[in-house]
Amino acid sequence: MIRYTEECGKQWRPEQRKLGWQKQREEEAKQEAGRKQEEWEMKRKKGRKIVEVKRMAEKWKVWDEEEEAARLEEEVRKLVPEKFH
Repeated sequence: MIRYTEECGKQWRPEQRKLGWQKQREEEAKQEAGRKQEEWEMKRKKGRKIVEVKRMAEKWKVWDEEEEAARLEEEVRKLVPEKFH
């Protein structure tokens, strides 16, 4: 019970509560908001994974280029006599 002094003087009136369908609608809205939040977090995680994969691919590319350059340098040393180094 809540006292509504402005409306009825000093009388006590029962608190007006929400109806069942209003509660259900609010609960559904909360669930929908939670589901959207989860979807957004999943997309964000997926985006991070994609960025991480791209970084790894870039590292591998650089590593492959360095490895190939080292291999070619060894091959050049074998083919060219030491007096030209």
